[in-house]
Formats: sequence, structure tokens, C-alpha cells
Amino acid sequence: MEVFSMSPTSLFFFFFFSIYLIHVLLRSFLLSYRRRPKLALPPGTLGWPYVGETFQLYSQDPNIFFSSKVKRYGSIFKTHMLGYPCVMISNPEAVKFVMVTKSHLFKPTFPASKERMLGKHAIFFHQGQYHSKLRKLVLRSFMPDAIRTMVSNIHTLALDFLISLEGKSIDNTFLALKTYSFNVALMSIFGKEEMKYSEDLKSCYYVLEKGYNSMPVNLPGTLFHRSMSARRQLLRIVADILNKRRWQMKLDGRDHHHHHPHDLLDSFMTDKEGLTDEQITDNIIGVIFAARDTTASVLTWILKYLAENPTILQAVTEEQEAVMAEEKRSLTWEDTRNMPLTSRVIQETLRIASILSFTFREAVEDVEYGGYLIPKGWKVMPLFRNIHHDPDIFPDPTRFDPSRFQVTPKPNTFLAFGNGAHSCPGNEMAKLEILVLLHHLTTKYRSVSKRTI
Repeated sequence: MEVFSMSPTSLFFFFFFSIYLIHVLLRSFLLSYRRRPKLALPPGTLGWPYVGETFQLYSQDPNIFFSSKVKRYGSIFKTHMLGYPCVMISNPEAVKFVMVTKSHLFKPTFPASKERMLGKHAIFFHQGQYHSKLRKLVLRSFMPDAIRTMVSNIHTLALDFLISLEGKSIDNTFLALKTYSFNVALMSIFGKEEMKYSEDLKSCYYVLEKGYNSMPVNLPGTLFHRSMSARRQLLRIVADILNKRRWQMKLDGRDHHHHHPHDLLDSFMTDKEGLTDEQITDNIIGVIFAARDTTASVLTWILKYLAENPTILQAVTEEQEAVMAEEKRSLTWEDTRNMPLTSRVIQETLRIASILSFTFREAVEDVEYGGYLIPKGWKVMPLFRNIHHDPDIFPDPTRFDPSRFQVTPKPNTFLAFGNGAHSCPGNEMAKLEILVLLHHLTTKYRSVSKRTI
């Protein structure tokens, strides 16, 4: 048997050649790496130090500001606003990347004042397991199977609200509608049994919400300080409701870990993993925040567009009258499923008004997209309104045309309720309360609805 062997001289030259070859390869790799161009930031401008382009944004219609940027730089560009460098995105593919495909790389972010007022445990500020758990609990109360039992209560709230306006001059439709959406929010959270707390909850929340976008300076006399004081009062009221609910559940012999939830508070309290009172309260405040202004705003825009389009108003009225043509009775869940035109009016209003014009995310690490670098810590803003008003996606985008929703929009182009894991879990509830109020406005208060728009 032969054994391969090398002489000392051959071994030396083999060793030397190996070292040389490694050196050449390593040097070649390093040179190619140095020559490799670094990823560029998206096109755009950052403006002045710290303030960036904030003044340009707020000195004009923000939609004009964003549209001009998109026209100049394309669907992804950089800017600097409110003290942060930002990357703006305005095409469906980029939105899907940020909010769905790679959502774990972009965390939700809000102004510091809003986070402190809503509470650090609110669903908006989290990702991962805790967020998924909260979302499941909210969906359990706001999915169609759960809210179908609420129609009669919403029906009553809508009628009571409209009756309260009779004979009154309405100076601000939006403010009036906020009362209705607030009452529906409280009913969905606490159930009709706890509505006796509604006035106290409203008075505290109305003070709290005024400080959402204030500077987080907690000194006496400041708006932030007044809002935080109102929040403490709100916490005490919710604590009373929680204690009463636990006491009632004990009297009824219900196991708070297993019984079927009747409202959102029940859903939070029946969680077998257990939420603390602080977590429950933060998320109750968060749901009120999400439900009140947005729904009232959508309703206000619907009334405006219906007033400007009498033909569509007449068609909606006829549809609503046909729903109750057979007999006088309360509105049912099945009735609300038989309002296709009214539902398309809601969709078109959400598109053209774009109540949620954009949202904030923050890159948790350096991210590459479309050949550009999105640096860690930069804010990322998906511009929903720009997508909703893109003529290539929605032809003649400024025209109010509910018929465009006879065909389902392409994926990631209709973003009225966000997208991905952080999309609004209460969207079915919002649509239901809008449908119920529109039914009564068009069938019982038609002349009032026209006059008060």
C-alpha cells in the first residue's frame, strides 16, 4: 500500500502558495466590498435641522404637500417632520411590505403625549404576543357573530340621539355626531347596564382628549397636566365599574375565566391568561379613542356627500325605506346585511375622505426596500390618502362614485381601516353603527338631515 508523501521543500512551497492564494482571495473580496456602493437613502429633502419640513407641511393642505412630493420624487421619498427623519411610501406594494410582509421590522409609534394619555398597555403601542392576545380579545367582542346582538341597543341609541336634536339648531355636525359615537362606544365596552356612568366618563374623556397632541410637560396650568388629571379621574371610574362587575359575577356564580363575554369588558375580564386592571383600563381608553372621532368623522363626510349628490341620496333613501316596507318594527341584523348601496356609500366616503390619511411606523433595524435604505429609528409613514386618490387605481378619484365598489378593490389599495395585524379590529362595529344611524336619518329625518349637513 502506497502512502502519499511530500518532501520538505514541496511542503514549504505548498504552504506558501496556500497562504498567498488566501491573501489574494481575501484582498479581492475586500476590494469588491469597498467598491460595492452603499444603499442610498430615498430621494427627497430633510429641510432645516430638527424642524425639518414641519412648517411646510402645516402651512398648507397636508394632502397638497404629500402629493407634490410624490409627483417630484416618486412613491417613496424622505423628509423630516416633527423632529424625526421620515420615509414616506405611497404605493400598495410598499404598504404591504411595511404593514404585512415585514411588519415585524416596523413597530407602531405615536407622540409621547398620546402614549402617556392612552396608557402604555394600550394595544396600539405593541407588537408580538401581547398585541396578538389583545387583538383576539377585541375581535371576540366586535366580530359579526358578537355584534349582531347589539343591533337593538344601537337602534335605541340612534333614535334617542336624533330625538335629542329635534328643535335644536346644530352649529357643528361633527361635534353632535361625536355624542352618538361615544354612546355606542360605551355601550359596546360596558354594556347597557353601565350606561349610568356615561356622563361621568364623557366629562373626563372630553378633557383628556384635548391633550392628545400637546407637549408632554406635566406642570400645573398646562393642557397636558389638565388632561392627565382627567385621566386619573377616568381610572377611578373604570375601577369602580370593574369592582362592580366582579361582585356581580360572583353573585351570579359566573367563573370570570370561562363564561361567555357579553361586551368588551367581559372579554377582557374572562381572559384565562389574565389582564391586570391597568392593562384593561388602558385598552378601554384606547378603544374609546379609536371609536369616537373616526366614526363621527365618517358620518359627517357621508352627510356632506349625500347632500351634494341628491340622486345618490334618493337611491339610499329608497333602499332604506324598502328595508322596513313590510311592517313597523325594530331594525335587525339581517336588515343591516341588506343595504348594499348604503354600504358602498360608506366605502366610497372612507376612500375619498380618507379619515385615516396615514399612519406612523418606526424601523427597528436597517431595512432595504426598493434599492433604498430605511435606517433604524427612522419613522415610516404609509400615505393611505395618496393611494386612495391615485387615478391609476381609482379613476377620476375626486368624484364621489359609490358604484366603483361594486367590484372589490385590488389588494392593498383600499386602506380605510389600515392593513395587516394592526388593522382596525372594530371596523365591523363602526360600519354597523353608521348603517343604523343612516337608516333613521334617511327614513325618519330626511328634511332634518338635509338642513343640518
